[in-house]
Amino acid sequence: MTGANLPPVSTSEPLATSSARSQLEALARDARFPGPWPHARGQLADASAARPASVLVLFGVLDGLPSDHDAQSLAVSRDLDVLLLARARTLRSHAGQVAFPGGRAEPGEDAVTAALREAEEETGLDPAGVDVLGALSALPMPVSNHVVTPVLGWWACQTPVDVVDPGESAHVFRTPVADLLDPDNRVTTVLRHERRTWRGPAFQVAGDGTTHLVWGFTAGILDALFDHLGWSEPWDRSRELEITP
Repeated sequence: MTGANLPPVSTSEPLATSSARSQLEALARDARFPGPWPHARGQLADASAARPASVLVLFGVLDGLPSDHDAQSLAVSRDLDVLLLARARTLRSHAGQVAFPGGRAEPGEDAVTAALREAEEETGLDPAGVDVLGALSALPMPVSNHVVTPVLGWWACQTPVDVVDPGESAHVFRTPVADLLDPDNRVTTVLRHERRTWRGPAFQVAGDGTTHLVWGFTAGILDALFDHLGWSEPWDRSRELEITP
């Protein structure tokens, strides 16, 4: 996909792919983003006692079937994708939910090191093939008492990925960004718990022959990224889906 309004680039990559990477790099340097995370739920009771964690938000070029949706943004080609996984249903917390690779930092680790280590442990990817574009501002998770730093990456030299530990993950898959942006795949999730109601953006996408619902923390990060990059497309926010806690 090409466009006359795209800036010139000096690279052998396709023009749309180069534009996507350039925009993600610029976002990683943008101190205003997300300022603060728009979907964060509450504040930590004691920030000093919160445990650090990080996730790898890894974009690249799809090695499988591309999207059949033409994104409105010229930067989003049909083969631009992001790496996700579905957590095992046997886990005590967030069972079955779609997430980015990631987890709690070990003593002495920074956010980038933790995100790459966890991604390797969960998906089998080679961290040497990941160009780290930057660490975004941390996101408080009061329910689990974590502070989670999203690490933005570009998959420059890709390696096969799959479930490494079935006790942790049920699926590891790459989903086209154009599918996430498709208005037909977007819904608002509604979670009711203890007389409180939370609404948030969500995405319904296919991966490994299964239709996955991306919601909560992961969907909030993707939604904020897409909005800030100008990739989002108008969608029906009144289309709601109830979530059972």
